[in-house]
Amino acid sequence: MTSEDKVAGWLEARREAMVELLRDLVNTDSHTPDKQGVDAVVDQLQKFLESEGVATRLDEQQAAGNLLHADICPRGFNGKPVFLMGHCDTVFPKGEAAKRPFAISGDRAYGPGVADMKGGLVVNAFVIAALNAQFPEGVPVRALFTSDEEIASPVSRHEIARSTQGALAVFNSEPGRPSGNVTVGRKGGVFMRVDVAGRAAHSGSHFTHGISAVEALARKITELHGLTDLEIGVTVNVGVIRGGLTLNTVAPEASAEFELRYVDERHRDEYMAKIEQIVATEHVAGSSAELTITGEFLPLVQSEACKALYETYDAAAGSLGLHFGEEFSGGCSDAGIPSSLGVPTICGTGPVGGGSHTVEEYIEIDTLLTRAQTLAIAVMRVAASGG
Repeated sequence: MTSEDKVAGWLEARREAMVELLRDLVNTDSHTPDKQGVDAVVDQLQKFLESEGVATRLDEQQAAGNLLHADICPRGFNGKPVFLMGHCDTVFPKGEAAKRPFAISGDRAYGPGVADMKGGLVVNAFVIAALNAQFPEGVPVRALFTSDEEIASPVSRHEIARSTQGALAVFNSEPGRPSGNVTVGRKGGVFMRVDVAGRAAHSGSHFTHGISAVEALARKITELHGLTDLEIGVTVNVGVIRGGLTLNTVAPEASAEFELRYVDERHRDEYMAKIEQIVATEHVAGSSAELTITGEFLPLVQSEACKALYETYDAAAGSLGLHFGEEFSGGCSDAGIPSSLGVPTICGTGPVGGGSHTVEEYIEIDTLLTRAQTLAIAVMRVAASGG
């Protein structure tokens, strides 16, 4: 029996244990701003890994959930490791897990964050445990579990960059696509807020004295949405608006939260300049506006090295009688960070799922095991090749 067979078999024997860890994680609320909840997920992962003899290190944070490092490299190793990544936070508020806890119906598992991305956390944790069991002398693999990806990783991004710089490869276990494919390319994204200032006035007796921030914002929104160019993959979406005091008051303030998404890195600066011009334009005389970047994702670009990494991953799947195709996604992820550093990176190596960020979120429960087996074999092959 080969080492790959042994690792795949070790995981097969722990199919139910994988489901139980997933159940525990899904039933733990971990909304990004809920530090206590995110830390509870991190704590569960740390306890599991340490119970399997995996060395861990907690990177405690004040402004976000803690980060967790796991390391099974040989003693004294100073070369290039293979890296596994995943985030512990979700978009769902505290109390959501109690409303709709983890459940299995037919071939699917449901619950808040089951796909995005607690299923991927389980895959990464069991892969590193399986490799540690098979290679007690160590294997060049490290993992990082982060805490704030859903808001573009303002705290985690620097540690992701530091940790993955110079790695052999990075596998980010976001959910596999509903098609079963892994993600080999992603859009970049800039998250922003525009704050518009006007002047309040009674809308009946002093209408002309007022300066409507709501009107100014509305005109900006029309122009911002007009920047969308689907042919080149650029979209601008205003998702949240606020403003005004009462219906009979000329609005003294208004704000909007919006995003720019793009495929080609060259379009980032081009369209940011256009956005800045729209924000600076005085659409209503006397009004003013300020633009703030609140978060940013870098694009995942499929370089030749990334293509080769996907081929290794697909060959690993093939050894199990499986095949996972490749797909581009308009969604963003932390995979863009190592990709921007020139590290071969693929994403979506978690369980196959869909409906992320909705009450219909699910994973195909059998893929919890098959994606873990595939990832483990791919990691072994990359580590053995040295690049």
